[in-house]
Amino acid sequence: MAVTVEQVSAALAAVIDPNTEKDLMSSKSARNIRVDGTEVSVDIELGYPAASQIALIRRAAIDAIQAIAGVSKASVNVYQKIVAHTAQRGVKLLPNVKNIIAVASGKGGVGKSTTAVNLALALAAEGANVGMLDADIYGPSQPTMLGITGRPETRDGKSLEPMMGHGIQASSIGFMIDTDTPMVWRGPMVTQALEQLLRDTNWRDLDYLIVDMPPGTGDIHLTLSQKIPVTGAVIVTTPQDIALLDARKGLKMFEKVGIPILGIVENMAMHICSQCQHAEPIFGTGGGERMSKDYGVEYLGGLPLDIRIREQTDSGRPTVVADPEGPLAQSYRKIARRIAVKVAQSAKDMSLKFPSIVIQNT
Repeated sequence: MAVTVEQVSAALAAVIDPNTEKDLMSSKSARNIRVDGTEVSVDIELGYPAASQIALIRRAAIDAIQAIAGVSKASVNVYQKIVAHTAQRGVKLLPNVKNIIAVASGKGGVGKSTTAVNLALALAAEGANVGMLDADIYGPSQPTMLGITGRPETRDGKSLEPMMGHGIQASSIGFMIDTDTPMVWRGPMVTQALEQLLRDTNWRDLDYLIVDMPPGTGDIHLTLSQKIPVTGAVIVTTPQDIALLDARKGLKMFEKVGIPILGIVENMAMHICSQCQHAEPIFGTGGGERMSKDYGVEYLGGLPLDIRIREQTDSGRPTVVADPEGPLAQSYRKIARRIAVKVAQSAKDMSLKFPSIVIQNT
């Protein structure tokens, strides 16, 4: 009996991508289905970085196709293709930067910067080209967290080359000042510095630029929302009620300026004792999940208060690179993949698909 394309399509419709939670046909991931007698080949395109997932998805697709009566061989090519997605209305995308993701908290001290750097490194570990913009002008921490020293180069006297740390590109005011130098600047100077860091850094073909936002909802946040093309925002909080109060304000700020909320990450959800591994919710329980339900946004996951995260980040080797196969790194990678899926499911930027129309007098 001859195998048909319809049979293959039906088989792939039963294969669920564990990251998107959709089947390969309805998500339009399965492409170029070809049947040659009893041999079948298909391409599966993933819109998010998934180096750790490709073999799993490929195996599931092959098994589904080989279960069809009459199939002698199944060839499945799984690859990732990350494209640019739209930002807030009226703001053009940056050259060489496909997607900008803001990581914010509304409140200091909740581990936002630690979460941001690990999510950036997790996206890179999954196969994406990633950059980190340290937008906390008053308290830059990414140079230390990424273990980067020295000053950035300039080749033309006007723009800066990004510094490199653990395979990701980075830009921070911290690269240009001494560690003990305070930034005694007023708001306009701070926002100008942020724009220069973003636009005058020669980012190289980034799939994602992670922006580590400062605490609060002040000038930098307003500049980001009005002038910088943000694909979406991730809110970091702890379960504590005080932290949630400010996190809610941060979430509402992004909503008001038309920046989609990709989800909420609950940091320090559980304290893990380094001696006996006893888990205790010292900051409360369920705060991030309740907030997610209240605002109808996704709860991306929880991360523990673990001494290893602090030690590894302070040493310049964040958890994702210090212990890449450990459970903490796997949690960061799972959250990062979910963020990338949320970005992939948003509207694509089509500005480069259409020709420019120029009216001339003839």
